Amino acid sequence: MFSNWRISSFNGALLAAYFIPVWTLIAFNIMVSPIHGLYERPSVSIALFASDHWQLAKMTTVRLAWLLALARMTVVAFFAIFLAMLVRPSFRKSGACNEALGIALGLGSVLCFVSMLMASKVGEVEALRMHAAELLMLLGTTIVMALERPAQPRVAVSVPAGQLSLQQS
Repeated sequence: MFSNWRISSFNGALLAAYFIPVWTLIAFNIMVSPIHGLYERPSVSIALFASDHWQLAKMTTVRLAWLLALARMTVVAFFAIFLAMLVRPSFRKSGACNEALGIALGLGSVLCFVSMLMASKVGEVEALRMHAAELLMLLGTTIVMALERPAQPRVAVSVPAGQLSLQQS
């Protein structure tokens, strides 16, 4: 059953199993209560950086929170599309689902990197560790995808019956 799974597909499925529930919960917390959700640990670095360096108004801070929730849900959506395409063996064998995974990895890496930089600027050590760990997971899968060879189609070789008996004798 697992003989036709590529390493990047399996690794992407494990990443999706982490990012889909975690980032969906974070995004829904921000959607329900934008200011409170923005100041929770997964987003506190962005909130503190915005309040310290940009001095945003309340409504602009709410818009920033919603934009962050939208960015997280976009990454979640691409991971979900990847998992949906991964179910079909023809997509999995040909590597057609790698585009959705690549977009999710790219957007997620940018979001984690920016959050990590902002956490570094405001001195949030725990948020910095969390964003760095997520960034390393995403970059690890990106490296595996980049180094993995393209899928080679398997060709069945048929030998005529007359030639098979000559080779055995």
